[in-house]
Amino acid sequence: MNKFIFLTAMFLGFNLASAQEKIEFQKPSQEILELADFERAPSVYMTQDKEWVVYTYRNTYKTLQDLSQDEMKLGGLRFNPNTHISSTITYINNLKVQKFGTNKITEVSGLPQNPQIGYLGFSPDEKTLAFTHTTTNDLELWYIDLNTAKAQRVATGLNAVGGRPYEWLPNSQELLVSFLPANVPAFIDKSTQMPTGPTVSTGDGSVSQTRTYQDLLTDAQDEENFKNAIRSSLDIVALNGQKRNFLKADLYTSNSISPDGNYVLIDVLKEPFSYLVPYSRFASTTSVYDMNGKLVKVIDEAPLDEIRPKGFSSTKKGKRGIRWRSDKAAELYYVEALDDGDASKEVEYRDQVYVWTAPFNQAAKPFIKTKLRYGGIEWGNKDVAMIYDHWYDTRTLRTTAFNPQTGKEIKLISERNYQDKYADPGNYYTTKNEFGKSVMYIKNNKGYLFGDGFTKDGQFPFIDEFDFKTFKPKRIYTSNKKNQIESLFTFIDVDKKQVLTQVETPSQYPNYFSLNLKNKKSKPITNFENPFKSIENVKKEVIHYKRADGVDLSGVLYLPADYDEKSGEKLPLLVWAYPTEYKDKSTAGQNTNNPNAFTYPYYGSFVYWVTKGYAVLDDASFPIVGEGETEPNDTFIEQLLANGKAAIKALDDRGIIDKDRVAVGGHSYGAFMTANLLTHGDDFKCGIARSGAYNRTLTPFGFQSEQRNYWDDPKIYNTMSPFMNADKMKKPMLLVHGEADNNPGTFTLQTERYFQALKNLGAPVRMVILPKESHGYAAKENILHLLWEQDQFLEKCLKD
Repeated sequence: MNKFIFLTAMFLGFNLASAQEKIEFQKPSQEILELADFERAPSVYMTQDKEWVVYTYRNTYKTLQDLSQDEMKLGGLRFNPNTHISSTITYINNLKVQKFGTNKITEVSGLPQNPQIGYLGFSPDEKTLAFTHTTTNDLELWYIDLNTAKAQRVATGLNAVGGRPYEWLPNSQELLVSFLPANVPAFIDKSTQMPTGPTVSTGDGSVSQTRTYQDLLTDAQDEENFKNAIRSSLDIVALNGQKRNFLKADLYTSNSISPDGNYVLIDVLKEPFSYLVPYSRFASTTSVYDMNGKLVKVIDEAPLDEIRPKGFSSTKKGKRGIRWRSDKAAELYYVEALDDGDASKEVEYRDQVYVWTAPFNQAAKPFIKTKLRYGGIEWGNKDVAMIYDHWYDTRTLRTTAFNPQTGKEIKLISERNYQDKYADPGNYYTTKNEFGKSVMYIKNNKGYLFGDGFTKDGQFPFIDEFDFKTFKPKRIYTSNKKNQIESLFTFIDVDKKQVLTQVETPSQYPNYFSLNLKNKKSKPITNFENPFKSIENVKKEVIHYKRADGVDLSGVLYLPADYDEKSGEKLPLLVWAYPTEYKDKSTAGQNTNNPNAFTYPYYGSFVYWVTKGYAVLDDASFPIVGEGETEPNDTFIEQLLANGKAAIKALDDRGIIDKDRVAVGGHSYGAFMTANLLTHGDDFKCGIARSGAYNRTLTPFGFQSEQRNYWDDPKIYNTMSPFMNADKMKKPMLLVHGEADNNPGTFTLQTERYFQALKNLGAPVRMVILPKESHGYAAKENILHLLWEQDQFLEKCLKD
């Protein structure tokens, strides 16, 4: 057994461990271990033409050895300096291929030993699958011929620090690849280097609302290491391994080939760098090159993006979102703010979209304006496309049809609250055009929308036929399967009306099917077994109840398989939740839980404990509503308490729980919720808070959906901070955090300092710091120990 050490603290009054006790990793009880130590089913990838199915296999968990690899944290990135790939990637360890419509699944031959596979990518003609393989000190490019299911190495020495290191050319025989430059200098070891001077940062007097980021650059040595990590050369590589230089080494962060394959759009970082924001907001130059590596046009010189106006609907000045149109051979489009990026300005139009046609010897043309902040374009044919714009403060989302030749608006299709799941019209079915790019399917002025189908009466996934002349949908299929969910993904064959679906029940693992809309018959494509047999008979339902102010709430209730509700036995209750902000009560009360969903226990929920005699309310509604001019957080504490009371009352009224034995838990913002519920209310006996932030003065320029900064309203920040109210907290709490949290704002220090406050003020608290873990937990040793900690805690709190 690994002898990594956990930092724990005395559980005052419970005597589970002495302060700073050194303990080995523990495993949970047999009931929980049986659920936690399962074999993961493969993931399924299909070519868009539905000719091939690729199965990818991963280990259920990483190991501490995986998390203990060399790692550097620079500019918002975490990467392995030996292999030049993200240190957070989860590798695939096997691949299998199946011809669609057959039952034969073929093992891929020629794979490297102990494969560490990442970045899968089908070629444009969908006959080849490229992927990376990570060795102990290198990153390689491989491909699979899908017809022969044979793998072959193409190149070595790739650089994937910034993400996917290759892009297919339209000919499906060559790839544009990022390589490490020749004679790469060694990274500076800061532990052995003497500083040459202080680190100095300066404010120029501008006001900016910048969030609290992690893994930023901190000094000149970091800057040199960052440049060393990002720098790469770009070469064009054929499948036979032949390579030709495209561009010499530079700080490339992205590249994109035009639909016709004649140009490449490339971003290059420029100094000076920032110690306040991640690399995605550094200064950069965006240029277009031809396929011989000759500069065609500098498209943009973007300055360092440190200063933005306040508000989520604010944005940066200058060009943003530069990309190729998928419906044109070689035409760029981008957006510029008409309000200087400042959401507080009153203007008729917020954004202007421009188009710019290669070879860019004429000026870019204004194309279409948006009343709200631009949110993307879905390209179609020569007659119609869709543009989206949105506004965060009101949660508004608009969809407008326009002419893609002129940019002229045709019709406003919808304007709705994007949190309104009941009004979601679905997503347009897409197909490949003559350039091999995805566009909306339009044939004889007809297209299709696939929707999740959430309603007040339940979930009924649907397919609508959409008329691009009248812009009206017509329902052609509604799934209403009894006691199961039939999710609708895409067409297998649109002319034959064959649809790819996924069917599941609480005890039936999700499997793929081919559904014929004409005769309503389905044929199975996959046959994955349920790995959680021990809970297939637990009782599961979605319950609905109301908050005291009338807001509709819901949650997924699990009861032990042998529990008889008429027996009068009252069970201890575990509530797992995550608060969500809304701008109106109607959307806050919508339910998107389905009682027919497969019961999938994962380390982040309480479902395991239904096997040990607990009632579990999972994904309990915890809406925080602020209507009109009122912000949700103005009454955050009051609404949290009301949500918790409503959940407990609903189950107490049914006579199935002991309302004096209720625990609450949550992760991240759910941990913040948990600490506040225990601090300000008496409804919960104890709580489990994982990877939270507890002192909001350490995130002074906003958090979650809060747009006001600390100095706008210090009372809000202080009232909502459990740390500021630590003297009021007397309930038992288990605090857990990853040692290497990478999430903005949830520094591990948040839990350490909150624990110190609680411990010294006499609260019964225990802290567990999981070695090597980030914001989410990955290593098997850590996850099993976490489940053990939670089990011990709950047994002491609720059963002893």
